[in-house]
Amino acid sequence: MKKKVVLAFSGGLDTSFCAMYLSKDKDFEVYTALANTGGFSEAECKAIEERAYQLGAIKHVTLNVEEEYYDKSIKYMVFGNVLRNGTYPISVSSERIFQALAIIRYAKEINADAVAHGSTGAGNDQVRFDLTFDVLAPGIEIITPTRDMNLSREFEINYLKEHGFVADFVKMEYSINKGLWGTSVGGKETLHSDKTLPNEAYPSQLKTEGTETLTLDFEQGELSAVNGEKFIKKTDAIRKVEEIGARWAIGRDMHVGDTIIGIKGRVGFEAAGSLLIINAHKLLEKHTLTKWQQYWKEQLGTWYGMFLHEAQYLEPVMRDMEAFLQSTQQSVTGRVIIDLKPYHYTLVGIDSEYDLMRSDFGVYGEEQKAWTADDVKGFTKILGNQMKIYYNVNKPENK
Repeated sequence: MKKKVVLAFSGGLDTSFCAMYLSKDKDFEVYTALANTGGFSEAECKAIEERAYQLGAIKHVTLNVEEEYYDKSIKYMVFGNVLRNGTYPISVSSERIFQALAIIRYAKEINADAVAHGSTGAGNDQVRFDLTFDVLAPGIEIITPTRDMNLSREFEINYLKEHGFVADFVKMEYSINKGLWGTSVGGKETLHSDKTLPNEAYPSQLKTEGTETLTLDFEQGELSAVNGEKFIKKTDAIRKVEEIGARWAIGRDMHVGDTIIGIKGRVGFEAAGSLLIINAHKLLEKHTLTKWQQYWKEQLGTWYGMFLHEAQYLEPVMRDMEAFLQSTQQSVTGRVIIDLKPYHYTLVGIDSEYDLMRSDFGVYGEEQKAWTADDVKGFTKILGNQMKIYYNVNKPENK
């Protein structure tokens, strides 16, 4: 009997080649699987399914894991205000983990002999897929023709043509990876340290002028309403924010960081929805959390984002960090007001019953209500004791 292989399939050139190559040259029963984390429309999913069968797939499935992606990743990235290197909302990279999880679950369901993906040997995705497959299905064969054969684009196109499959695989000037949490943009400028992407490289262009007020409501850290409109599905709320922010061409930036394989990498991105949500959430936390809650959240948020980016999602410590992040959100409830303008935005303020500025203890810079002038004098004297002792012992003339 032929061996079964489940191929992580997006319908692009690399995975199209893999589907036909594994079927024709390697004589596998090829099962293609599109793991949709929110980056594909219904029409796109249908077109990808049709292409899979044209390329020789025995069966194609679309695995809808958008809600899982939110519940097990996006939610915690918001709780942790996760921006890699203070910039990138870890959009496409976090999606790959959940695509890999869905693919290996499906492979185990149908008792597949192998799994395959079309990643090259020069990026992070190969590690995310390989590691997830190996951890959840130890010993399963992992097949990666594009990486192992070091194939060129021209070779793959010619191979498909020779086997009767012709499609418009025109190489776009910019590589676009669209997802629920953001869209990455790669091109010739991202390969050089002294250049940036031109305006026309970004999928979302400015469509309006003037200003617009946006309000985001959070309940225990989760986005619940946009401009007063409540959403049952958090993913729909995210799309709404993205739709509004994209009209203003908000959320463009360039991420420079360290890849899993050790080299530096640059990628452009636009992420109006995720950046507006994360920064609004962070402002609300400044008003509702204590200094030390914010401090330790920042430390763990940085680690959580790094581990997620570097394929460590299955490491048990991630569940520990998620539990901590979840526990900090009990009072993170309220409304954030944002002014939108072409290409940028301003966080105006918040309204929350948990706002720690609303206490009866005092008004900063204006009036103290819960202590006296003498209390402050004594407090300041004690606070300075250790420094006074240090400088008394370490006198300049003693050095």
